[in-house]
Amino acid sequence: MVRLSDHEKNVLSGFSGTTGDQMAMELVVESAEILGADSLIPVESSHVDGCLYHGDSGVLYCEKLAENGTQVKIPTTTNVGALNLSKLSQTKLSKEKRDMAYRLMKVHQEMGCVPTWTCAPYQAGARPSLGQQVAWGESNAVAFTNSILGARTNRYGDFLDIACAISARAPYYGLHRSENRTAKLMLDVSNLSNKLLHEDAFFPVLGSMVGKLTGETVSVVHGLPNNATEDQMKALCAGAASTGSVGLVHLSGLTPEAPDTPTALSGQKPQEIITITKEMVIDARNSLSTPKAHEIDCVALGSPHFSNNECRALLALADKKRFKVPVFICTGRHTMADLEHDGADEDLKNLGVTFVVDTCVVVTPILPEQTGIMMTNSAKFAHYAEGNTGYAPVFGSLIDCVKSAQSGQLIWDNSVWS
Repeated sequence: MVRLSDHEKNVLSGFSGTTGDQMAMELVVESAEILGADSLIPVESSHVDGCLYHGDSGVLYCEKLAENGTQVKIPTTTNVGALNLSKLSQTKLSKEKRDMAYRLMKVHQEMGCVPTWTCAPYQAGARPSLGQQVAWGESNAVAFTNSILGARTNRYGDFLDIACAISARAPYYGLHRSENRTAKLMLDVSNLSNKLLHEDAFFPVLGSMVGKLTGETVSVVHGLPNNATEDQMKALCAGAASTGSVGLVHLSGLTPEAPDTPTALSGQKPQEIITITKEMVIDARNSLSTPKAHEIDCVALGSPHFSNNECRALLALADKKRFKVPVFICTGRHTMADLEHDGADEDLKNLGVTFVVDTCVVVTPILPEQTGIMMTNSAKFAHYAEGNTGYAPVFGSLIDCVKSAQSGQLIWDNSVWS
């Protein structure tokens, strides 16, 4: 039996709020019972993944919630939708599906969600603080807010995420509780070369290893440089969350709750220590690629959404040399505004870049309909590409992606991995 406060009982019974408030509270309470939570916990923000169209049921559910003016009670950002709202024709959906996808995005705004339409809301100003209880969806955002910001959330899925936002409550279980945030496994990367540990492309590969090696078990990575950038940590979290069920990974010296490895382990010995070798890293990198690829058909970047810094790094690496294959940059409208401010967006378009805003090429049909080889620097894109798009992935660093796009041939710099 879930213990409820008087306020929660009143909403659940329909004595307080709208019918949508009652529906939301019912879903949160029933989820708490299923998950074994003995109470609910107030949450201070939400990031909703259910605004991405997967079928009519999600649209009808949200429209039912929104009847009678139901509103979210806490600051709530929106994950990617199925449409680029500034260029609706970019998505190759039927008119019926496009209309439904639009209705789903629209109803979230009507309920008071902030229309960020990004899988990286932390780049758009949504940055909960250390220890803050939140209810976030979208796997990379969950891993990032737990691991890099130190806020507390479980991996909330469609339907439950918006219900948490409306009720301002979440089941009190899992990573909301301090005792469940202690690392049990240790991944030691301290024997890897300093050059590799500072390479951008290493972080998504390491993330993919964390996901496969740890599943949903909380782990600590020991030996990373303390000056890792936010984009590097973002890539690690995304890789870990897509290849496993990772909601929290402590990065020793980087995670707020892990100023050092013993603290991440709460002073206990790890259940297992896995020493990461160069050979393991190379195997993990290779597993993200289709073997025997020589030519590429497109490049897709931005899973999670490309940041302002990443866009400008691409522009610098390209050095004004145009691309021979399509290059798709998936990003948020907040980043586009930064690029438009000084014309960097036009500079990138002149190179042959196509911007995909509010959505991404792996969750909705945008890529050319013929299939082929898609190159990316994202472990998440590499993991999902073939199943979602039909394109076989090839993973490389950002400079690999740039040089390959400029030549049309696969160019890999293996020196950093050796």
